[in-house]
Amino acid sequence: MLVQLQYLRAVAALMVVYFHAVLQLAKVNPAVDATAFVYGETGVDIFFVLSGFVMWLTTSGRAMSPVEFARRRIKRIVPLYWLATLFSAIVALVAPSLLKSTVFDLPHLIASLFFLPWANPADPGTITPVVVPGWTLNYEMFFYFVFALLLPLSEVRRIPAMFAVFAVVLVACRLSPETTATRFYGEPIILEFLAGVVLGWLYGQKLLLPNRWAWAGLALGFAFLLINEALMQPESRFYAWGIPAIFIVYGAVSIDFSRLPVVGWLNYLGDCSYSIYITHAFTLAFLRVVADRLPFAILQQPVLFVVLALLLSSIGGAIIHEITTPRRKVAVASRPPA
Repeated sequence: MLVQLQYLRAVAALMVVYFHAVLQLAKVNPAVDATAFVYGETGVDIFFVLSGFVMWLTTSGRAMSPVEFARRRIKRIVPLYWLATLFSAIVALVAPSLLKSTVFDLPHLIASLFFLPWANPADPGTITPVVVPGWTLNYEMFFYFVFALLLPLSEVRRIPAMFAVFAVVLVACRLSPETTATRFYGEPIILEFLAGVVLGWLYGQKLLLPNRWAWAGLALGFAFLLINEALMQPESRFYAWGIPAIFIVYGAVSIDFSRLPVVGWLNYLGDCSYSIYITHAFTLAFLRVVADRLPFAILQQPVLFVVLALLLSSIGGAIIHEITTPRRKVAVASRPPA
């Protein structure tokens, strides 16, 4: 197993939790100027590159039909996401004050359940589902759809075909009249999946960085991710944030982590990363409500609030992971889990 993929999943999930925790802190304690500490949104870019890498690696050299691929992806993604979406919709219906970024709207709910881009009625300028962080899953499902359609092609033709499909989608969306769909799918952030696929191919061909350069690429990737997030707007993320994410993933998979001790808790959080990502919005909402209603302001202290957000989101995600993940026998694996 490539344990470094687990590490990156955990780090990316916690980056996103930190990002949203700081945004929540600004609502809990308006006196705190949190703008200088808003980092972590780029965890999404690491996730996208990782997704492309893992999808290629888990299908390369294997006979897998589009239906089987889709079945596995749906089994992995849909149940927890639908539960979170329906729960959010019910809360928005019966206690709308608890969720600031969601209102109950049936068309929006249906679009969210089927991973379709839809303007959020709570914030019409944004294209987000009922569970707001789920906007990334709309892109993921689009990528899975394209990937599944191209599986019948030989591996030699699959990546060039993917380049062609993504190019056609981007050009068509840019040339078409503006709609919610063309705005959403016309974002070049989708190229990060393609970059991950290419890295998966390079890994399969053993075209990796020398160990020294791999560590340097990993360190520089994180450094430039931090710098570029501070300097560049999300509109330029596909290159300003995507390229450092590519360096991070390529550097990490080029390093032989089998010679290093396994960081157990980080490896486990990698397993829980999807659950953490999906459920952390509820944890943060809970923290915000508690902080607003306590008779003292201890939870409004910035460091304590963020630390609790990271800790409780990790614990909550782990609990949900344990509840929703079927128990299976541990086996030695040479490839990362799908």
